Amino acid sequence: MPKVEQKQVVIDEIKQKLVKAASAVLVDHRGLSVEQDTELRKKMREAGIDYKVYKNTMMNFAVEGTQFEGLQSYFAGPSAIALSYDDPTAAARVVNEVAKKYPKLEFKAGVVEATVYDAKGIQAIADIPSREVLLSRLLGSFNAPMASFARVVKAIAEKQEEIA
Repeated sequence: MPKVEQKQVVIDEIKQKLVKAASAVLVDHRGLSVEQDTELRKKMREAGIDYKVYKNTMMNFAVEGTQFEGLQSYFAGPSAIALSYDDPTAAARVVNEVAKKYPKLEFKAGVVEATVYDAKGIQAIADIPSREVLLSRLLGSFNAPMASFARVVKAIAEKQEEIA
């Protein structure tokens, strides 16, 4: 297979993944040991995230005409891309979790729901709790006033019984 055709196969593979992705996080993985990288990849797989190192030129061609086109200016130096399909913030959260343990892993940029974020922006997104955690907090906040109201009504009822 000629070299141009081999490159086109890789570009098409990246494009197919990008079409399905809800978000993409670009990271600089320089300085990670093999064990650390293996741990990162394992956590990514467990979270249902595609994590792979591609050549910057391949990714540059693949993102053209997609919602991830804003990443093109960040394709410099070693880059790995993490693609999340279901939860848009999952890739950023997993990278952030591992980066706390291994500071050499750094955010470069990311795209979440067609919005491009720099390293600081994607870091802020990584700090957002998962959808399930946010929903449980919301339900808890709905439940708290009702529980307080129920306690007040019960106290009034008990007081009425004492008077009677």
